[in-house]
This record gives sequence, C-alpha cells and structure tokens, in this order.
Amino acid sequence: MDIDDILREVDPISNAVPAETRDLQALTRAWVAERSAPELLPWPADGLFERINDRIKNQIEKVEEMTGDMDPKTNFALIVIQTELERYRYLVRSYLRARIAKIDRHTLHYLSTDALRSRLSEVELAYATRHQALLHNHYLSSFLASFPAPLQNLNDASANINMIDSPDLDTAVFVRLLRDTMVESRGIDADGALEGKDGSILILRWSDAKPLVDKGDAELV
Repeated sequence: MDIDDILREVDPISNAVPAETRDLQALTRAWVAERSAPELLPWPADGLFERINDRIKNQIEKVEEMTGDMDPKTNFALIVIQTELERYRYLVRSYLRARIAKIDRHTLHYLSTDALRSRLSEVELAYATRHQALLHNHYLSSFLASFPAPLQNLNDASANINMIDSPDLDTAVFVRLLRDTMVESRGIDADGALEGKDGSILILRWSDAKPLVDKGDAELV
C-alpha cells in the first residue's frame, strides 16, 4: 500500500470535490474577507459554521479513537487528520476573533438598526447586547450618573453630531475581480471608472468595493 492508497482511505472521494473541501474553501474565503473588510460582514446564513463545528467534533472523536494505535498506516492517517483538524480550528478561531474585535469596537453601531443586527449570529447578538449593557452600567457608576438625564445617553444624535462611532467605510481594501466588470471609484478631485478584467487585483475604498463584493463580481484578498 502506497501513500496514495492511505490518503484515499482518509478521503475516499478524492477524485471528486467533496463537501468538506467546499466548506473549507468557503470558510477560508469568509476568513480572508472578514479580516480585510473594515466593517462586520454578514454571518454565513447557509449553515456553514454548523457543518464546520459538527465536522470538528467528529474529527476530535476520530483522533481519540485512533490515538494509541501503533499500526504505521493508522499513525500516518492520524497525522493527516490532526493536521486538517488544526487547520479548521485555526481558521474558525481567527475568523471569530476578527468579528468579536469589530463588535467590541463598534458595539452600539451594530445594535443601532435591524439591518446591522441581522449581520450578527444569535450568539454574537447576545454577546454584543450584554457587552453594551455592562459598558453602560460601568459608565453610569463611574461618571454618567452625575450628568443630567438628557446627557446620559450614549447614542445621542442631536445637533447633527452622532455619538455612535462607526467603521470607516473609506478604508482601502484589495479585491480580486471574479469576472469582467465595470469598476467605478471616487477620487479626491474626480470620480473614475475602468473596465476591470477577470482575475485583476485592485485597491479601492471599501465603499466602492462593497457593491462589487455584494454582487459577486469581486472578492476580498
């Protein structure tokens, strides 16, 4: 039995594109996009993370079953499974940390409207709500309680001044075009447009790149 036979046992449908591979690709793209975008992106709504979590649990159980087996073939398969497991776990942890950092930085912003709240998962929404409540109670006990009641709100938008800090949508991002498309961008002196080619990598303001990403014409890199 050679290495190809062992790998085929670990991935019995290696001649096709298995669902595990598609999910790993989707997770990797979501991770890259979340780390690149200046604002929180919508939580995957297709059950991706539920499948990923189930797969991680199954792989951990398999590793526990195979640990201690001295058969060389089993040991090699165990190394392959453990390496794949660590890759999944790293991507999930890094993805969630990137999202939590954005929620911590702009909690009130993401709780301010239903459209922004819908970007969060149920767990993230509960976390953000509790985080903001604790923060507000801390401010009240520290100094806000001594202010007049009208000045104790943290989301005041009177006098055309919004106290809610929001992400900078003009942050520069890199995008890869997924098809030929027209790319429009705003400049300091004048706006511009160009015929983007499939596979081209461009640097744009996120506010200009977001419509392309939302339509599937481009992806963050």
